[in-house]
Formats: sequence, C-alpha cells, structure tokens
Amino acid sequence: MSNNIINPIEDTELIINEHGRIYHLDLAPEHLAPTIITVGSPDRVKEVSKHFDSITHKAQHREFITHTGRIGAKEISVISTGIGSGNIDIVFNELDALVNIDFKTRTIRDVKTSLSIIRLGTCGTLQKDIPVDSMIVSSHGIGLDNLLLYYKLTNSTDETFILNEFLRHTNIGMKNIAPYINEASISLRRHFGPEYIHGITATCPGFYAPQGRSLRLTPAFPDLLDALATFSCKDIRITNFEMETAAIYGMGKLLGHKYLSISAALANRATRSFSKKPDLAVDKMIQHSLEIIVGIGN
Repeated sequence: MSNNIINPIEDTELIINEHGRIYHLDLAPEHLAPTIITVGSPDRVKEVSKHFDSITHKAQHREFITHTGRIGAKEISVISTGIGSGNIDIVFNELDALVNIDFKTRTIRDVKTSLSIIRLGTCGTLQKDIPVDSMIVSSHGIGLDNLLLYYKLTNSTDETFILNEFLRHTNIGMKNIAPYINEASISLRRHFGPEYIHGITATCPGFYAPQGRSLRLTPAFPDLLDALATFSCKDIRITNFEMETAAIYGMGKLLGHKYLSISAALANRATRSFSKKPDLAVDKMIQHSLEIIVGIGN
C-alpha cells in the first residue's frame, strides 16, 4: 500500500465542499477542460465564452467565474482569477488538484495530467515603440511580487543569467525586493507569430506605487519604470508589466503544466497614452488568440 493511501491529504489542506467541488473555484473534476483560458476580470469570462459554440457548465464563487464549453471539437474552460499573484496561487493549486488529486481518496494520482493554461489579460507597455492596442506575448515573467519565494523554485542556466543581469541593471535586490524569473512554455509560445510582440513581462504586486504611479503617496522607488524599460538581455527586453504573469509561469512550471500569457496593451507609460477603445483592443486579442488556441493540440 502506498504512502499516499496511508496518509491522505488533510481536510484543512485540500478543501472540498459538500458538493464534491474544490473550495474557491467551486468546480468538480468533470467540469474542467484540458485547455484553460484565465482572465483577470470576472466580466471578461463572458466576453470569451460568447465565442464558444456551446457552454456545458457555469460556476461562480466570489471572483472566480468559470464557463466550460466547446469551439468545434476543442474543449475550453475560461476562468476569472481576479487581480494579483495571490489569486494565481489559489487558482493554479486548485486547477492542479482537480486533475492530479483523487478527491475520493484525497491522494495524489500516480499518472499526472498536464493542462494548457493561457492568460488573456491587459497590461501597460514600457517602450515608446510599442503602441497601445498591441498584443504582447510574454517570453519570460520576472516577478517582483514574492509569491514564488514561498516555493522551491529552480531555474535554467539561461533564466539564471537573465535574472542576474536584471539584478545588476536595476539594483532592485538592494531595495528589499527579491525578483524571480521563469520562461514561457515554448510548446505554446511558438504558435503565436509576428502579429504578437514578444518580450519579458514584469509582474508587480500592486497597481499604484509598485507600477510607479503616484496619487497622494510617493513611491519609494521613483526610478523603477526607467530601470525596467532600459533593461535588455540576450536580445530581449522588458516590453510590459502587469500583475499575474510571473506567478502563472512559476506555478505552471512547478506543477508541470503548459502556460503562456498574452496581453492587450491598454497603456503606454513611456508616451503617457491610453487606448481610446480598450474594449475593442481586448476583443481583438480574444478573437485572434482563440483562433490560434483552437488549432493547438491538447
């Protein structure tokens, strides 16, 4: 008898409600498709699922809304995560539990399932030559949010080199911030061609001072935007920043899933411009990306 059977996961570690569904997402394993699109805003779920040919399941608990359905023969779930890396920690652990933990025995399955998880989000770009409404694919995520410091994360040689160069360039490690890095899943990224801009995404733990904004409070790191915008390594640069990508890449890597982040650039912080039609920019990204996603094998 395996150790998993002898020692099932405790009720306080794996919370399953009275309906047999994982706690925060309110989903049972049969409700989840192998291809998952994550969006930050709960309202954006329906903006994705309106393009489905059929919807087979809907769920809502707190900010987590899920629609599962089909486009042709392709099964897809779209799930809202809410804002920030803390919610990514919840969503990715629970998505993984749905496919890799037996809810009846509360034990980890011997054969693991790898999901394809693609974020369709929004961001601000840091480069003058990237116009608003552009579609950006994150080649890497550099996290300034600390989430992955709570997990045992290892990096490839290339990832370590880029991270060390980032630390040297920004000197951010001397400011009580401990960045981490992960690369996108190449098996997904390769499908998104030159109509998408590819570059590093910085993930921040907030929207205001962590992204260099000031209303009534003064940011502690006034040169942050310049430090991010002027960094490049191995012919790639930081194109944009937002609040989830690096966490998605770190959690996806650790749990053995395929993952990618795609963003519509609604703001250009270098030129101080904002999209005049943000809803159209997001819808264009959704439609174009769905066309590609439907053609990717599970």
